[in-house]
Amino acid sequence: MSVSAPPVAPHELIWGITTSVVSARALHLVATLRVADHIDAEAVGAGELASLCGVDAGALDRVLRLLVTQGIFARQGGAYVHTDASRLLRSDHPMSMSGYARMMGLPVFWASFAHMDHSLRTGAPSINLVDPGGVWAYLQSHPDDAGVFREAMVAKAQADIAAILGGYDFGAFPTIADIGGGRGHLLEALLEANPSARGVLFDLPGVIGALDPAPQRLTRTAGDFFADPLPRADAYILMEVLHDWGDAEASKILGAVHEAAPAGSTLLIIENVLGDVATDPRGHILDIIMLTFTGGRERTVDQFDILLKEAGFRRGSVIETSGPMRIVETVAV
Repeated sequence: MSVSAPPVAPHELIWGITTSVVSARALHLVATLRVADHIDAEAVGAGELASLCGVDAGALDRVLRLLVTQGIFARQGGAYVHTDASRLLRSDHPMSMSGYARMMGLPVFWASFAHMDHSLRTGAPSINLVDPGGVWAYLQSHPDDAGVFREAMVAKAQADIAAILGGYDFGAFPTIADIGGGRGHLLEALLEANPSARGVLFDLPGVIGALDPAPQRLTRTAGDFFADPLPRADAYILMEVLHDWGDAEASKILGAVHEAAPAGSTLLIIENVLGDVATDPRGHILDIIMLTFTGGRERTVDQFDILLKEAGFRRGSVIETSGPMRIVETVAV
């Protein structure tokens, strides 16, 4: 018979949340140093890792000891080996989360969190205090950080794809358009799982222009969904697009989709749709990240329905997946 863990004492709960920034910062730095890349099948001592990474051995040992308590790396005979979690910090892992950890440790993101009181007072993203142009302007003018950001978005998408494909049957749609789909990882996986479908990837010219030649059954279209017409399709995907924007901009995006969409076509919004009961913190954490960095937000079903109705879509129904993502399915009328 399993025994449930004892409840955390209130003062320990407060202490844990207050100091969680220490573990987070340790993870950011270890990912940036690519410590995990220097550990393979054999245990590696802190001294050797420090020499390879160009840092102090004693300090690195202390940082790694902390991460061990979180299940990231394991200590073996005074050296370090991988756990399932720390393997995800290797840059060559097919499901690598290294980029995501590095992104959250970028100075611009760290500084934005330090100014989160600005967002709390005004409702505006605190990154504007770091770069008045906002997160997109900052990334455009800082290509190295933009590269880390793209790597992070790919990592997050790869982690979510299996749950999305397992949670929804895309086989009914001859043509599927992924709007703002980035490098197209979801759409390519979707087409591989549905050999009769064709796909259209729509994103900004700078994104589309940087991609390798498209695989069969995939067309790429460059444009701006705030200014350019969207492609016609039987189904449209908006995966973590609307949460980047406030309601006014999200309404414009939905309006652009509706203008292009044939009557009866399906729209699938894939995001951390917030529930009525706050049992899972992931969506709410992402909601605060959006508040701080983009001015966007995670939304409830009712909040989506208001936007959908204004844009000419039916009331959405929510489909669960095995991961944190949920799918809001609606139809153009």
